[in-house]
Amino acid sequence: MATKNIIANLNKGEKLTGTNYNIWHKKMTFLLNEQELYEHLTTTMTRPSEGNTAQHHRDLEVFEAWSKKDRCACFTLLSCMHDDLIGAYEHCATAKAMWDQPRFDFRETSITGSEAGFSSLKCTRKSLRTR
Repeated sequence: MATKNIIANLNKGEKLTGTNYNIWHKKMTFLLNEQELYEHLTTTMTRPSEGNTAQHHRDLEVFEAWSKKDRCACFTLLSCMHDDLIGAYEHCATAKAMWDQPRFDFRETSITGSEAGFSSLKCTRKSLRTR
């Protein structure tokens, strides 16, 4: 229930557009950490090879639980992207892949935009001191 409320609130807010990558990245880090899904942004797990031992069954259960949480992380990430971007990322096999790709796609653009903002902020602060 709490997750549905979080997603509903996010759908009302600002989503990743490409030019807002840095702030989106920070917000998503906090959100996925709160949902106990942050580890899915930094790690991956591979399906255990076929087997019939007790250890294999335990490994398979762990993998299936991890996969379910990873799908939740993917859903959260996609829910926080502008509709025009979803098609570019929905093919990602894991939440980590879905998390890493926008960094390559948008970080440069976002940093350039931020630097421009900081530059104008410095000018404003300087002009305030001269008054």
